[in-house]
Amino acid sequence: MMESEVPLCNTCGEKLGVNANGEVFMACQQCHFPICKSCVEDEINEGRSVCLRCGTPYQESAMDQGHTEISSGQSPASAQPTNPQDLGIHARHVSTVSTVDSELNDESGNPIWKNRVESWKEKDKKKKKKKAKDESKAEKEAPEVPAEQHMEGIQPSSTEAAEPLSTIVPISKTKLAPYRFIIIMRLIIVGLFFHYRVTNPVESAFGLWMTSVICEIWFAFSWVLDQFPKWCPIDRVTYIDRLSARYEREGEPSQLAAVDFFVSTVDPLKEPPLITANTVLSILAVDYPVDKVSCYVSDDGAAMLTFESLVETAEFARKWVPFCKKFQIEPRAPEFYFSQKIDYLRDKVQPSFVKERRAMKREYEEYKVRVNAMVAKAQKTPDEGWTMQDGTPWPGNNSRDHPGMIQVFLGHSGAHDIEGIELPRLVYVSREKRPGYQHHKKAGAENALVRVSAVLTNAPFILNLDCDHYLNNSQCIREAMCFLMDPEVGRDVCYVQFPQRFDGIDRSDRYANRNTVFFDVNMKGLDGIQGPVYVGTGCVFNRQALYGYSPPSMPNLPRSSGCCCCPSKKKSKDVSEVYRDAKREELDAAIFNLREIDNYDEYERSMLISQMSFEKTFGLSSVFIESTLMENGGVPESVNPSTLIKEAIHVISCGYEEKTEWGKEIGWIYGSVTEDILTGFKMHCRGWRSIYCMPLRPAFKGSAPINLSDRLHQVLRWALGSVEIFLSRHCPLWYGYGGGRLKWLQRMAYINTIVYPFTSLPLIAYCTLPAICLLTGKFIIPTLSNLASVLFLGLFLSIIITSVLELRWSGVSIEDLWRNEQFWVIGGVSAHLFAVFQGFLKMLAGVDTNFTVTAKAADDAEFGELYIIKWTTLLIPPTTLIIINMVGVVAGFSDALNGGYESWGPLFGKVFFAFWVIFHLYPFLKGLMGRQNRTPTIVVLWSVLLASVFSLIWVKINPFVSKVDSATLSQSCISIDC
Repeated sequence: MMESEVPLCNTCGEKLGVNANGEVFMACQQCHFPICKSCVEDEINEGRSVCLRCGTPYQESAMDQGHTEISSGQSPASAQPTNPQDLGIHARHVSTVSTVDSELNDESGNPIWKNRVESWKEKDKKKKKKKAKDESKAEKEAPEVPAEQHMEGIQPSSTEAAEPLSTIVPISKTKLAPYRFIIIMRLIIVGLFFHYRVTNPVESAFGLWMTSVICEIWFAFSWVLDQFPKWCPIDRVTYIDRLSARYEREGEPSQLAAVDFFVSTVDPLKEPPLITANTVLSILAVDYPVDKVSCYVSDDGAAMLTFESLVETAEFARKWVPFCKKFQIEPRAPEFYFSQKIDYLRDKVQPSFVKERRAMKREYEEYKVRVNAMVAKAQKTPDEGWTMQDGTPWPGNNSRDHPGMIQVFLGHSGAHDIEGIELPRLVYVSREKRPGYQHHKKAGAENALVRVSAVLTNAPFILNLDCDHYLNNSQCIREAMCFLMDPEVGRDVCYVQFPQRFDGIDRSDRYANRNTVFFDVNMKGLDGIQGPVYVGTGCVFNRQALYGYSPPSMPNLPRSSGCCCCPSKKKSKDVSEVYRDAKREELDAAIFNLREIDNYDEYERSMLISQMSFEKTFGLSSVFIESTLMENGGVPESVNPSTLIKEAIHVISCGYEEKTEWGKEIGWIYGSVTEDILTGFKMHCRGWRSIYCMPLRPAFKGSAPINLSDRLHQVLRWALGSVEIFLSRHCPLWYGYGGGRLKWLQRMAYINTIVYPFTSLPLIAYCTLPAICLLTGKFIIPTLSNLASVLFLGLFLSIIITSVLELRWSGVSIEDLWRNEQFWVIGGVSAHLFAVFQGFLKMLAGVDTNFTVTAKAADDAEFGELYIIKWTTLLIPPTTLIIINMVGVVAGFSDALNGGYESWGPLFGKVFFAFWVIFHLYPFLKGLMGRQNRTPTIVVLWSVLLASVFSLIWVKINPFVSKVDSATLSQSCISIDC
């Protein structure tokens, strides 16, 4: 009993000595912090002469006194603090005084928390020395082990495991060298062409000529922005077998990194729960260690239908997941697996497969009936709102005013599958919403999932998917890990982007829904620079990159890397990023050493986090902040598991992000409806690189809007987001120059992503010029000389050869290229034009206009929706262009018939340009005509009216054609025949 009361040094663990008066040695007379004299002397020798706990300077008189060991019988009262309550009061005082932006310093200016860190490090060193002595003593006492047994215990890794997990396959020089040569030649020809155009004006139609030259200059600028980022395209090859050999050795636990899946949904009536359920089921059945997978479903509409469908999905997953893994079926989304029109017996030799497949299909049909019954019931909401099975009201009856909700299905503490094997964790999340708060739509929902997953599972990697994008390749995560877990490649990789592939599109792909040129040409080119842009879904993130940290191999930015032309008076956001990078390692070490202290408590950890200014960045959650310091993931050991759900509810509260960096520097970035482009751009500006992964079997497949109206509405949203970024502080034209981490070709690609909607203005003008030329008899090009003919021929040939060589190295078909070209014109004269005006109205005048689409039912079976035309304002401009160009062609041929033989030559040039417009708008025209004459009458009426008004005004004003002075005309008249 007497020995247990002897105080021990809080640094080295040894007993405190006594001074010459026989009293226990106390260096600090203020708080009586127990520390021996030798440890105090070490502190003073290192320049720290203040108490580690309260910061009070040590008294010299106490240091000069003698020092002897305390016997087991001594127990002086002075060894204990005079008032035990003082220590608690002092601790509470420090906790409240330590603010986000300040640190407690001692008299010499050193932060107190640094003193604690140093003391913990000293203690750690002494423990290691003691442990090393014990090990050496044990080795001496242990019998000698033969050398043969030593070799058996340390087996070298296999050659396959030591090899790289991926390789870069550059495009063949025989394909790339001619491609680059033609690009340079085309650039030279374009320069000569503009020299000719500018030096040879058309005096008789000066206005038309000037308009055409301005449009052509913009088209050339757009071509440069689009072409040169494709200068260094590459392919990549992954080796999944090497990944398994390195991280999944037989007889050992899997060392593969954990992955948190994010699935986002809002309205179950527009995004059918059955589609979301198929995405979730494909995730739960992924070919990856079960304990490494967690699926988070964000229900931003707080719909009870979504929650109930997830309950049914979790139950069905107990049967579906073991079936998928037993027979290795692909894809693992039941709706798309059972709808395949292939021989499902191919490569399946198990006799029981046919019987089990039929039984599983029957189970799935019954599951669909239950889910569809829920959907039918949810069509009409009761007046009193929805109620749960226990009779309590559903918390999300008001989708704009409800508390945060979290429900954990399956997982470690949930149900197992029918074979008793553990299933991946499935978590339903609906963040809190209250009136008066800005919720930031999808970007805000994704950031809420980042915080929830960090508290509950904290996987080092995150994969986000739209609710209609299911896993088509069960090994897609392993494909991504071949980059992210490669020590040579993965350190500076912020995300791995997969291409988007789609189901339910007809073979002709009339409206370029597949976006093949973008995903198979442009993204390959960006992969050879700094990496592909983030496209919103099918992307595996490094969680640390989402937290706004710089890459590990990059030095901290010396100054702000933000806007170079408009320096802010306040502390730059990038300076705060550098501050976090600099402090993070010290805080991580501090908390790690803190866990080893016997009397460690939550107060110490919270105080450290607060003093390091992390709360201002990440919010008021010490559990979440500590999780951000764990680069390899995992829930902090210091956290009480029983409080995790409560903490998860706290981090999804609607006011959590206030006065933090969420949406500004960390997480998904706010400020645009296309938050994906903005988020990826910020990461690339910090020095991260991304990787494009194109496995032979597409990783993910989704549902594309295949009818014309929905497609235009989708393109409108993308273009509007680009205009918003253009008008924001994150515009690539001026943002991110300070650090020099964004490569110039990468910046050029980002500039192209935000200026392309403005091409709609010159495109509208250029598509109108042929009709004007045919109606007025004028032309934008003067009589061609031999040199001019060569330039025009060279320009057209260079355009054709560039396209052919691009198809050669990319593998894209000529039909895909032509469809992309057609829809570039269709979208440019409709959705992009509206996006420009809507963007300026929204950003400058605060007016938010929406172009709504009214849905109608389809009667046709397969691809029936392709022929539906829904009323939308976006249809009017292209319809008007088609009508006026057709009218112009008719008028031109009429004038040629009346004008005689000489008028046919100039007509061909005008008609060529008019047909260029009509051919590019042909899919639009075919969509309008469709089947069974389904074109909305209002579209035709508005288009005819606008075309007629335009023609009448043109005939009256005739602005672009040079006027003939009547006086000059009368003087030139000599005979009555004039």
